[in-house]
Amino acid sequence: MTSSVRVVAAGDHFVLPSLITAALAREADCAVRELTLGWPLEPFGPVAEVSEASDAEDDLIGALADAQVLVTQMGPVTERVLAACPGLRLVVVCRGGPVNVNLTAARRHGVRVCFAPGRNAAATAEFTIGLLLAALRRIPQAHDLLARRRSWAGSAYYTYADSGLELEDLPIGLVGHGAVGGRVARVLCAFGARVMVYDPHVRGEVHGLRLSTLDDLLCRSRVISLHARLTAETRGLVGARELALLPPGAVVVNAARGPLLDEEALCDALECGRLAAAALDTYAREPLPPDSRLPALADRVVLTPHLGGASRAVAEKAARIAAAEVGRWARGEPLAHCLT
Repeated sequence: MTSSVRVVAAGDHFVLPSLITAALAREADCAVRELTLGWPLEPFGPVAEVSEASDAEDDLIGALADAQVLVTQMGPVTERVLAACPGLRLVVVCRGGPVNVNLTAARRHGVRVCFAPGRNAAATAEFTIGLLLAALRRIPQAHDLLARRRSWAGSAYYTYADSGLELEDLPIGLVGHGAVGGRVARVLCAFGARVMVYDPHVRGEVHGLRLSTLDDLLCRSRVISLHARLTAETRGLVGARELALLPPGAVVVNAARGPLLDEEALCDALECGRLAAAALDTYAREPLPPDSRLPALADRVVLTPHLGGASRAVAEKAARIAAAEVGRWARGEPLAHCLT
């Protein structure tokens, strides 16, 4: 066993410091100092030169006084923090990407930076299926009628014109077949859906699924679900032209990244009745701005505030992935998910 590693577990109200500490105890001999940051009870945002971080530079500097390792989800690892903590050698971020870390400064200060890919893949896939079912079967609207308006008028959804679609035999197109998209595909196939996939990074057969061009997938799909990474090439991937290729009455689901989808074009297609419904967990601007057109379309949309990764298992997995990296570092082994 290596000598004790001095670690700061700067968790928050989701990835609890106690989860990080418990996971570290299984991986290495660590002396852990816990710090609780405010997210999600307090919003994250830009801090100095990093984004999506808690405004806690001073707290972090104080906690890191003699630490070698920082494990955090929202801690702002800025140039100021790195300069004030010369003993810091490793930062592990409990999320899919270290957007709260100044990577250039970390390299300059000789600090390794790791992250926790895949922590929320299962949770996001399950949430996507929930959104899809809610949109297809009008579940939120029916709940609102009965629970809030005390009305049994939901029986109108039993008319042929207004009744929903079922997954069995339904042509569904997945835009992206990564960790989340692949899980969604397996669940949909279990329901008996006819699943097609567009992913320019996938070659050959994917578990028997039909691979397609984007335009072909759009023309054939009664439902599309977005699972692509957000890059310069995929920003605005589905806009007015693409939505117009969908069959009339199609449904759009996005629990990936908001900017993949042109929201104004989506609202136009919903308002004119070309699309039957949409279910969204991510948006071009978050929080949803007051001038958004989406809430006014509540009879045709399911809207949730970016909750796809909000499961206890995600927090536990993130802590375990992060602790495993600390263990590798302490033992002098190669790091599995390292960017610097």
